Amino acid sequence: METVQPPYHLFRRDIEADLLPHAQAHDIGVLVYGPLAHGLLGGTITEATKFRADDWRSHSPAFTGPGFRRNLEVVAALGRFAADRGATIAQLAVAWVLAHPAVQVAIVGSRTPAHLDESLGALDLTLSQGDLAEIDRIMAAAVPVGGPSPEGMT
Repeated sequence: METVQPPYHLFRRDIEADLLPHAQAHDIGVLVYGPLAHGLLGGTITEATKFRADDWRSHSPAFTGPGFRRNLEVVAALGRFAADRGATIAQLAVAWVLAHPAVQVAIVGSRTPAHLDESLGALDLTLSQGDLAEIDRIMAAAVPVGGPSPEGMT
């Protein structure tokens, strides 16, 4: 079986235009990584969060300045939406990635066993078409977030 492993999360949706439809049409497995948007969708990053100097996020416009503040507002709205469904923002983020019919696997990074347990809760969250539409409405205010990826490393 052929597979592809792109980055994919609520703030990085560029693969929806070409890659995901192609993979689905040609029976190519999709294992996405980064569903928590470099921690932005993990539920703990705030405007007061300070990243270490050697952390790329400390100098990235995606994690500093007005775009970051706007995205924190979007994350807060997503958090309220998730809470109304008995889920965390991280569970919503993983469930959203897995809701795409072309995606078979979401690779979730974790620093603790509790983070892994939380991510597993995404499997219990089913998102309706109405839920997905509301998530899209919330995300309309977002600023896209990229980040380091293997294909961008030298």
